[in-house]
Amino acid sequence: MRAEKGPDMSHQETVPPEQKQEQKQADDLEAQISDPEVVPKAKRRQFTAKYKLRILEEADHCTERGQIGELLRREGLYSSHLSKWRQQRARGQLQGLAPKKRGRKGQDPSIAELALLRRENERLRAQLEQAEIIIDVQKKLARLLGLNTDETESDESEP
Repeated sequence: MRAEKGPDMSHQETVPPEQKQEQKQADDLEAQISDPEVVPKAKRRQFTAKYKLRILEEADHCTERGQIGELLRREGLYSSHLSKWRQQRARGQLQGLAPKKRGRKGQDPSIAELALLRRENERLRAQLEQAEIIIDVQKKLARLLGLNTDETESDESEP
């Protein structure tokens, strides 16, 4: 008599309870481990000026070989952090150590206003040119129709 095949077993056999428990723990552990294809986006670390100064002071007090390495491992830092922070401290204590805003710098407001005024000036020049063309066409039409253009010309020159 044949036993039906289960999803895990190709033939009928008895599994000791210890092995079942180990298999269950392995399955639970596998379920807890996240999918390796999905990587969470790393967040950039930012350090406060106070923290940077504290670490630099600790590094300055390290006298024995290996103490700085121990400090860096404990804090999860790299030696490049120390060298960069030392340069910043030499340039101007807390101003150099304060985190700087990343990305493109904002434009000067006067530059933006100048660009706006230039666009408006160009738009108004185009309107003026269009109005002059319309006036010229009206004058030509008036001459063709035989209307008295002397009155209109004298009205324009009076102001």
